[in-house]
Amino acid sequence: MKTEGAYKIELLFKKAAGLRLAKNKVQEIEEKIDRKLYDMLTVAEANAGYNNRDVIWLSDMPLTKAMRESMQKFAELEEALELQPILDRLAIHPPIKYEMEAELEKRLPEIVGTLIYVLAKITKAFSPDDNAVAEDELKKAMRILDLMI
Repeated sequence: MKTEGAYKIELLFKKAAGLRLAKNKVQEIEEKIDRKLYDMLTVAEANAGYNNRDVIWLSDMPLTKAMRESMQKFAELEEALELQPILDRLAIHPPIKYEMEAELEKRLPEIVGTLIYVLAKITKAFSPDDNAVAEDELKKAMRILDLMI
């Protein structure tokens, strides 16, 4: 049975970049996005610590200008992700030392959606005329995401 998260990933790849995903790639994408969100939260945790706070603020997240622009483009797709599944997947990772402020927690679905949006756009750049995601293109896109986040 396909999960809501898997359906949303497929939908976002289609809406963001016109790409069709094979079912076997969805879980790999979900795992990559989860790791990237966790990576961002560990940076945010360090930023909060540097500022002598024990709460992670939205402003602690490493959101570059390009990421913020992508957040706006993701919002234009008018697709929403659910918060609870994101929190459930984060719970699999080692715990973050500090709590998140309510505003940051509320924005996690937007951040995750934007990461999916960015991955779709990077993947599409490898084959602008193709609408099916090839394994090597997805792997390259994921390596670029690793270099960026």
